[in-house]
Amino acid sequence: MNSTLPTWIDTHCHLDAAEFAPDVDAVRAQARAVGVRHLVIPAVELAHCGAVQALAQRHGDSYALGIHPLYTGRAGDGDVAALGKIVERVRHDPHLVAVGEIGLDYFVPGLDAARQEQFYRAQLQLARRFDLPVILHVRRSADRLLKGLREVPVSGGIAHAFNGSLQQARAFIALGFKLGFGGALTFERALQLRRLAVELPPEALVLETDAPDMPPHWLYRTAAERAAGTLQGRNSPAQLPRIAQVLADLRGVSLAALAEQTTANALQALARLQGRVGQENSSKKCL
Repeated sequence: MNSTLPTWIDTHCHLDAAEFAPDVDAVRAQARAVGVRHLVIPAVELAHCGAVQALAQRHGDSYALGIHPLYTGRAGDGDVAALGKIVERVRHDPHLVAVGEIGLDYFVPGLDAARQEQFYRAQLQLARRFDLPVILHVRRSADRLLKGLREVPVSGGIAHAFNGSLQQARAFIALGFKLGFGGALTFERALQLRRLAVELPPEALVLETDAPDMPPHWLYRTAAERAAGTLQGRNSPAQLPRIAQVLADLRGVSLAALAEQTTANALQALARLQGRVGQENSSKKCL
């Protein structure tokens, strides 16, 4: 890694996804070469817990354990209890930093809202039990997620891929959360999201790729392009510095200042990261 490059934490990367299986070590090396020094790898279901732990340990990264709302339909009724046993077993692993990815999704059709809510609340209780922050999936569900957090308070965390209102953003911040921004920010038509990214205080922001999902605009292919045979570009953690440059330009700050601030924010959101990621410069720059 070039020591003159700003360094970054990708607070949400699904490095265990099947898309990365053929070359996962090369993907991680490419990200490190452009300054992405640390990843947080969240599980999406019980069967993924071992994989995210192994990848984090192999590459010196961190992981979170949870059941994603999109996977609640195929999760067993005893899966949260089983998850609790796994967290109990690995609770002293310094690579474990959160319960996640958990939350609610009211965008994808066909999901059982009551079952999602059941899993969400149960995993909030799990986070409380082990005093861990949470990584939240927020899709057309901000108000319901906030209601759950007020009734089952946890030690903060990250609202991943946040795309709600300024009022909702402030409510998450008041509960100790940082807001994750990634590839969606790079689309010029994302006017509300871009406005939010500028209006929020600098201490509220963290960066993420959600790789291999949520590609930035330079990797995205329209449905018509895909139908014509053009392949969708694969998002990866190596895209984070370029995504960060978009955010820096929108806010009118330097890339170095943004790197320092978002790193400090990630360490605050996920307190266990502090033992794994040393800040190169403790002084904060005003963004």
